[in-house]
Amino acid sequence: MSALWQLWWVWAAAALVFAILETVLPGFVLLGFAAGAALVALLVLLPLDLGLSALLAIFVLFSLLSWIVLRRALRRPDDQTRVIREDINK
Repeated sequence: MSALWQLWWVWAAAALVFAILETVLPGFVLLGFAAGAALVALLVLLPLDLGLSALLAIFVLFSLLSWIVLRRALRRPDDQTRVIREDINK
């Protein structure tokens, strides 16, 4: 039996869990982790013999790169945070 981290469906399940948790949290906090886990799941399908430390390093790298890409792609055009100065209940 191979190690658990060498199974592609484990990484795919982690990506699915991150994507589901992303719907609960505001902002794009876990979407980069979901993309990173999905990319590692595809990488594990290749006939490579990578250890846990290499897979975790690749996961971190893919997650960071996908988070940066998603942040640039999904930011507001004016790059300003909406500030509400008055209470709507007045």
